[in-house]
Amino acid sequence: MSPTFPQKVIKYCPKCGGEKFLYKSDNSFLCENCHFHLYVNASAAVAALIVNEKGELLLAKRAVEPQKGMLDLPGGFVDVMETAEQALCREIKEELNLEVAELSYFMSYPNEYVFGGLSVFTLDLAYLCKIKSFKEIDANDDIVGFEFIHPNNICQDEICSGSIIQIIQEYSKMTER
Repeated sequence: MSPTFPQKVIKYCPKCGGEKFLYKSDNSFLCENCHFHLYVNASAAVAALIVNEKGELLLAKRAVEPQKGMLDLPGGFVDVMETAEQALCREIKEELNLEVAELSYFMSYPNEYVFGGLSVFTLDLAYLCKIKSFKEIDANDDIVGFEFIHPNNICQDEICSGSIIQIIQEYSKMTER
């Protein structure tokens, strides 16, 4: 078990501060003092599969940890009370200054995202996206750059996470048909 898993990191009840905040086998914590029950659930994240006229996939270079400097699909976390589709459009605008014209769900894949010494488990929701125009594309927010690479030429060692590798592999299989 990784030292970043919640049961290795979380020690105190967030409600009463008690030290008897015990991890249970159902991926939850239960406070023996105030009986607060907290479940460890997956957080929602979105990823965009954006292709140019040459059939190349748009990859973003991460500006921040975790995996700073590695390639990623554009996207990010879904905010509270936001749909996955809204999050995707917001993230693409924030990161690349692009507007999504069309999007359709492609697939999902689970991921472990280690941030600040804590494993945050995500469910990465991938969408196929068409962009209105690439004229105003610019790296912003939490990316320092971007590049278009043909899906068959992407080096997996340069990709930031296993979930993104899986999504790209499935996309590549789909486009080979």
